[in-house]
Amino acid sequence: MRRLFLKEDPNVYQDKDSHLKRVLTVKDFLALGVGTIVSTSIFTLPGVVAASYAGPAVALSFLAAAIVAGLVAFAYAEMSSAMPFAGSAYSWINVIFGEFFGWIAGWALLAEYFIAVAFVASGLSANFRGLMEPLGFELPKYLANAFGTDGGFVDLVAVVVIALIAVLLSRGASSAARVENVLVVLKVIAILIFIFVGATALHKANYIPFVPEHHVNADGSSFGGWQGIYAGVSSIFLSYIGFDSIAANSAEAKNPQKTMPRGILGSLLIAVILFVAVSLVLVGMFHYSSYANNAEPVGWALRQSGHPVIALIVQAVAVVGMFTALIGMMLAGSRLLYSFGRDGMLPKWLGVLNDKKLPNRSLLVLGVVGVLLGALFPFAFLAQLISAGTLIAFMFVSLGIYALRSREGKDIPEPAFKMPFYPVLPAVAFLAALGVFWGLDYDAKVYALIWFILGLIIYFAYGMRHSYLSKRADRSEK
Repeated sequence: MRRLFLKEDPNVYQDKDSHLKRVLTVKDFLALGVGTIVSTSIFTLPGVVAASYAGPAVALSFLAAAIVAGLVAFAYAEMSSAMPFAGSAYSWINVIFGEFFGWIAGWALLAEYFIAVAFVASGLSANFRGLMEPLGFELPKYLANAFGTDGGFVDLVAVVVIALIAVLLSRGASSAARVENVLVVLKVIAILIFIFVGATALHKANYIPFVPEHHVNADGSSFGGWQGIYAGVSSIFLSYIGFDSIAANSAEAKNPQKTMPRGILGSLLIAVILFVAVSLVLVGMFHYSSYANNAEPVGWALRQSGHPVIALIVQAVAVVGMFTALIGMMLAGSRLLYSFGRDGMLPKWLGVLNDKKLPNRSLLVLGVVGVLLGALFPFAFLAQLISAGTLIAFMFVSLGIYALRSREGKDIPEPAFKMPFYPVLPAVAFLAALGVFWGLDYDAKVYALIWFILGLIIYFAYGMRHSYLSKRADRSEK
């Protein structure tokens, strides 16, 4: 039992991660964060949530979800400033709560990265094929769909995209950051074009009533009232989880004491403004019921209002946006896998750096697993795990601030940024994340339980026995 509470010495991580090159700046982290957070969801979720749960008040759902994410982001900013280690929540919790709890937090995040890579690649494939079909380019079904889905054998475009991003990242974080910076600027410009063009087609009547009267949908979910806004929050929260991908790369940040808080909080603030603006414009252009079962509400609204060329540009940028999200998730996921190998929790060769000081073995594993997940599992199943796993990690990090404060200025450096309104705000962040988790549907919680049972089996069968921390503790006792 004592082994479960063994805590890693922060100096050990500082030494191990010193081999990674510190090349990323605030600008790089802002692009990485915005690129990961403001992904496909900004072009789809505002319409879907408006039609299904909140009506015109979908902007309030986005705002409420952003507040929860922002509370947790404060905790992430302090943690990454004090402990700029690869692996983010996994490494932090390992230091302040112990190895077992670090594994739980890391295993939760691993679900997010594995599944997000497969999910985003599949979405990118579908949108890319949608753009190409009018030009006469169409793949046969067995090369266009996942195994067992509508005659599919393998989603070839998704496989190629994951391989291309892996090759890009294998050249180093700075090379990926340069590409990410350009793509994010293009994406933000396209979103701003939609906002300004859409603002010329607003109708006041579409905002009334702003919060529709509450009723229960046919599937048992809530629509309207505060209940509908809350239901929308749980669906929307998936959009904001990308900021944790910034923290996973903190070992490669220049001056992390200042870079990490600015990157995390700045990218989230930009994302919130864009999400709320798109939501308000979208429901103002057409009645929210028009977006029911509409897979591309932004493009549809532009075409219906007489702007087909702008709609085409936005759809093309949606594909670009998925590239930026894929870069962010694969960069963060590979660093988390590297951290597991670095500590012996998974096979140690995952924690080996190549001659350019890059964790390309873990990058390869992440890419292969992403391809396999996308080929074998339906995405309605996979998507359920993303928010559930991440929210559990968020709760650990929020509570972790209490354990961190007592050690700051002692064995952990005093960070340049601290979570405000301590000791109240960490508890509020924990309860807010718990509230969003509680609002997830039943299947999400069941899938999360299955994933954690698998994680416990791996920990007790392999991780605990091969952990370098446990081995050092055993040697010290002899």
